[in-house]
Amino acid sequence: MRRNNSLLGLIGIILLLFAGIAGVLTRAATAVDILYIAANGLLGLFALIAYLSAGLEQLRTVVSERSTKYGANVLVASIAFLAALALLNYLSIRHHRRFDLTEQGVFSLSPQSTSVVKALQEDLHLQAFVEGGVNPELRDLFESYTYASNKVKYQLIDPDKQPELAEKFRISAYNTVRLEYGQESATVTQPSEETVTNAIIKVTRPTRKMICFIEGHGEPDIDEASTAQGQPEARAMSSLKQALLNENYDVKKVLLASMPNVPDDCAVVIALSTEKHYLDGEVKALQTYVDGGGRLLLLVAPREGAEFAPLLSTYGVRLGDDLVVDQVVRLFEGPSLGLSPLVNTYTPHEITRDFRQRTVFPMTRSVHAEAAGKTGLQAIELVKTAPSSWAETDLDRIFSSSEAALDDKDTKGPVPIAVVVTADLKQMGRDKEGTVRLAVYGSVDFALNREVDGTYFNRDLLMNTVGWLVGQSDLLSIRPRDIRASRVQFTAEQSTVIFYVTVLLIPQLLLIAGLAVWWRRE
Repeated sequence: MRRNNSLLGLIGIILLLFAGIAGVLTRAATAVDILYIAANGLLGLFALIAYLSAGLEQLRTVVSERSTKYGANVLVASIAFLAALALLNYLSIRHHRRFDLTEQGVFSLSPQSTSVVKALQEDLHLQAFVEGGVNPELRDLFESYTYASNKVKYQLIDPDKQPELAEKFRISAYNTVRLEYGQESATVTQPSEETVTNAIIKVTRPTRKMICFIEGHGEPDIDEASTAQGQPEARAMSSLKQALLNENYDVKKVLLASMPNVPDDCAVVIALSTEKHYLDGEVKALQTYVDGGGRLLLLVAPREGAEFAPLLSTYGVRLGDDLVVDQVVRLFEGPSLGLSPLVNTYTPHEITRDFRQRTVFPMTRSVHAEAAGKTGLQAIELVKTAPSSWAETDLDRIFSSSEAALDDKDTKGPVPIAVVVTADLKQMGRDKEGTVRLAVYGSVDFALNREVDGTYFNRDLLMNTVGWLVGQSDLLSIRPRDIRASRVQFTAEQSTVIFYVTVLLIPQLLLIAGLAVWWRRE
């Protein structure tokens, strides 16, 4: 009987202890919390009273027993363990750190999103108008932004309970996000990391740069072009245009053949070589634009663009008269020729900072840097193909019979297929000051919709190139992707049940059962 009374006392202490832990963790916020705390507290108190009613003399005897000392040691160790957990929880709140162990980083912001919010100079307010004021997915996304920068503040609003706010900001649909930064504001109706980050870029950069696409030579169309199924046309360039618009650039076409010069508002000119060559006047206008400190992105397909050779030579760039071939190994077939080299070799540069992703370059030629000994010029071979590739010079054979073989006339891989140039006009001996930036790629196809929207990272490389040309280095990074892991969303009631079962009830029952078993064996 005496041992049973002692066990009753220990159980009473455990029940009171867990009542206290529940009170600290839950703050008695709900009826369930109050019920659990009250039940444990009352049962624990009754158990202690029953134990003490057995008499003080029995208490002295039990305390001196070896089993009671062991039990006290177990209890003290348990209390110390719980105190350590509470301390770790407190430290994790005060010094919050997140770790994303998924391969694609699906629970983390993209490098670009992180870079954009870290550059905020004042508070950015995000207001999400969601049904019932609850949207776990948006809340998690906003938490990621606030983790990256303490300048980000967010609020989930129920438009049915606060209709005056919805009316004030003209919100007419659930899941609409309003952004406010200083005097600028924007609205996102289909919120995702990509759309929200693009909106942040727009409100934090009210000044828009103009990107000019030269037309008139049969270039792929940059205007919206869709198939019968509503998908972007594979051979168009509307996806690149949309990516530029999303990052707050203005875009327009320029019919250079009808103009004496490149328009003054062009921050960057994008020119593509096609079967229809540029006129002498157009090449001269581009030369004048570049020589005046312009920024040019030139995409030159194999067998095309000979008219650009003098301009490029001036700035230390040479186009190879070839086509890059790579060996593709297919299961059960062995190696075969491929004309769409996959690339993951990049020279360190602002454009490729932290860029280790794969890109694909269909129908590409070699592009070489030849600025050695030229004062004021820095030319870098930015992108190179794999060692298994080579630059095939027998173009007639490869185009007519789809055959190629590496010989002494060819260039063994890695083959450079993109060059970026920075030129200081004053150091080059010009009579003016300024900096020229030039980027030359040996492929046109790598900028088409099918590659920009594909599984590789062509879009990021292109957008980084435009960002570098225009001088917005904080945008040079990996953009948000649509890849997201599957997740389970629990209701508030389900979350409460999981909390009590895993954090309180199971540990409590295990501790009581363990003491009971140990007590009987003594």
